[in-house]
Amino acid sequence: MRTLISGGTVVTPTGTDAADVMVDGERIVALAAPGSEVASTFAEGAERIDATGRLVIPGAVDVHTHMEMPFGGTQSADTFETGTRAAAWGGTTTIVDFAIQRKGDPLRSGLDAWHAKADGNCAIDYGFHMIVSDVNDQSCKEMDVLVGEGVTSFKLFMAYPGVFYSTDGDILRAMQQARASGATVMMHAENGIAIDVLVSQALSRGETAPRFHGITRPDLLEAEATRRAIALAKVAGAPVYIVHLSTTGALEAVAEARSAGQNAFAETCPQYLFLSSDDLAREGFEGAKYVCSPPLRAAEHHANLWRGLRTDDLSVVSTDHCPFCFKEQKELGLGDFSKIPNGIPGVEHRVDLTYQGVVAGEISLSRWVEVNATTPARMFGLYPRKGVLAPGSDADIVLYDPAARQTISSATHHMSVDYSAYEGKAITGRVDTVLSRGRLVIDGGRYVGEKGHGRFVPRKGNEYLV
Repeated sequence: MRTLISGGTVVTPTGTDAADVMVDGERIVALAAPGSEVASTFAEGAERIDATGRLVIPGAVDVHTHMEMPFGGTQSADTFETGTRAAAWGGTTTIVDFAIQRKGDPLRSGLDAWHAKADGNCAIDYGFHMIVSDVNDQSCKEMDVLVGEGVTSFKLFMAYPGVFYSTDGDILRAMQQARASGATVMMHAENGIAIDVLVSQALSRGETAPRFHGITRPDLLEAEATRRAIALAKVAGAPVYIVHLSTTGALEAVAEARSAGQNAFAETCPQYLFLSSDDLAREGFEGAKYVCSPPLRAAEHHANLWRGLRTDDLSVVSTDHCPFCFKEQKELGLGDFSKIPNGIPGVEHRVDLTYQGVVAGEISLSRWVEVNATTPARMFGLYPRKGVLAPGSDADIVLYDPAARQTISSATHHMSVDYSAYEGKAITGRVDTVLSRGRLVIDGGRYVGEKGHGRFVPRKGNEYLV
């Protein structure tokens, strides 16, 4: 089927332009000036989508989600079916989720388990990173094998001793292997050993409320771990990507490394741009809704993170979407903040929330597209198939209404979770129409997609390595 998207303003990382977008089957075949002979000829027999008054942008790429993730005796509330449907509502057309290696098991069994969860269930395309929780000779060999299958990034943790934690020696070994195989190591950078001491001390003093989750994970321990991860990567000669960076000190470490020419990259998330430690301190148990790791920081960090996005010291905005219902799941931590499942729902609202940065003058339209779509696609080996509107690219296309007004609420969102971290927040802009590989998924504010449309996308390496 051929589709002509006409009348809109195409936004790319290099600027904006009035252009018609021509789609044949699953791919974009051309962009042309409105009313050009090429567009007029193509329009004959093609379905037309009127994009007048809309921004036409590449489908967003969220490279940090956790669908159906086990955590603390429960699992994240969104399945691959519900989570990818919600992502589509929010203008995201590709996710990269995390498959998990259980300690003592091979990487392969973890990856196979996540394929079984996702295959045939997703509304949009998807890929996988691999969490390595047991670094040994066998898992290092498997890293090479998985790279050949399109899993080209591996996540390690400096946090969560006894669950995902890796020693500095383990991290160095994994980074050395990543360098040899052309992969990228993603790092959860918090000093988990020190954090566990602080948590134990707080609980012994009877400090059990949700706000102590943040107090026992101070920003200094994120900054320290970030510097240590960057140092280990430098020793290994390997790239490092810091996930969910939340604090000024960690950002300074990344900026210094990048200025020195090191392959150090970082993402932040909407929660660290819009929410704060004040939310963790809400009355009663309400703060549990905002428990995530790293924790929400003081609002004074927001301006520095926005600046990091402008300067490219922060390259990507992802969600770290890991939803747990307030009832029954977050309430597992009543009386003990350390048992509150860590995670905030967000896969549906990343594009909208970062657009508020455009409205406020924090970032440009082009940078909005870059951090949501183009850079994550290039960073994680999906470009130019994803993240760009260009001939030959997948027809993952979003029509965005920049003038629409909406209020975020759990009553209207499509994530499978019983609260919104942004409840009542009035924002400007809304996703209007979404195509995934040329097929309508959201049509003028109606969901018309289907389970199983999404396909696994093997990935190449990081295009930004020097």
